Amino acid sequence: MKYPAVHYHDYLKLNQLLSSQSMRSEELGAPAHDELLFITVHQTYELWFKQIIFELDSVLSSMQASPLPERTMGTIVLRLERILAILRLSLGNIEVLETMTPLDFLDFRDMLYPASGFQSFQFRLIETKLGLKEDDRLLYNKTSFHSHLPEQQRDLVLNALKSDSLLGLIEKWLERTPFLQANTYNFWKDYQSAVFEMLAADRQVVGENSILPPEVRERNIKLIELTEATFKSLFDEEAYEKLRKAGEFKMSLKALQAAVFIQVYRDEPILQQPFRILSALTDLDEVLTSWRYRHAQMVQRMLGRKIGTGGSSGHDYLKDTADRHRIFSDLTRLATYLIPRSKIPNLPTEIRERMDYSKVFPT
Repeated sequence: MKYPAVHYHDYLKLNQLLSSQSMRSEELGAPAHDELLFITVHQTYELWFKQIIFELDSVLSSMQASPLPERTMGTIVLRLERILAILRLSLGNIEVLETMTPLDFLDFRDMLYPASGFQSFQFRLIETKLGLKEDDRLLYNKTSFHSHLPEQQRDLVLNALKSDSLLGLIEKWLERTPFLQANTYNFWKDYQSAVFEMLAADRQVVGENSILPPEVRERNIKLIELTEATFKSLFDEEAYEKLRKAGEFKMSLKALQAAVFIQVYRDEPILQQPFRILSALTDLDEVLTSWRYRHAQMVQRMLGRKIGTGGSSGHDYLKDTADRHRIFSDLTRLATYLIPRSKIPNLPTEIRERMDYSKVFPT
């Protein structure tokens, strides 16, 4: 054997692992059967959170390179997809926990004060490293989210707040996207023309449709005008910045335009990995939102309108975080700014050839 032998039990340190489920109800002389399930599920969460942080730190380290080497793109995609798989798996833990009835939970719930899932510093660290800023968070019992953490854990979260987040690094990466403008080509100018030509054609079709009742025609025209106003914010940097300052957008206009470009021309070989990264981030936001919402539903099922063990409003607080704590919302709403493939401007030959590996690296 090349390396010293190791036993499965020792390698996984099962003695420590399997002896880490200390039931508080037993310690207090009132054993509650379902407490073991409650502990096991939450310890499983924390183990997976540890893995997510490990993968996320790797992605952050890779994304800090400028320029970002093409050879690392595949690794970034795979690790983001691994994080997604873990989060999707974690949704299943809620189903397991819901095999415990509200009465089963009440057998030991009062013994848990003031412990709360909100005190999971690993989850707060994940949110922070992804890009959830302190100003965008809901207050917890009218205090900062990190004020409830022990000093050492609070320091880790505060350091993460000062460091580059995935959202910030993605924004910088998108701002460096090539192809958007060349000596004789400006993608956004061409895209703007295509958008307004499409909307003008839609307005003409509605206006000339004699079958539509006047009120329906008027309503459709107003919808077209609303769509036009939405697009205009992406063609006017000053208007966009006003919306950004008002909290409508997180990323810069240049970054968002690049994201639209990647979505529109995602079939080009050189843009396929960037498209997978944007898709993974969109999925990540969606899964986190689903997890928060399912968690809120479970809490309502278990507690009704009672407050949580940590003193929060329980279900209401968790449901509100599902709505408010979206990190990659700019990417989630990209579909708003897409147009049908038949309307997409053709790329100049010189640009298209630069995107094709067979042209850049001929065989």
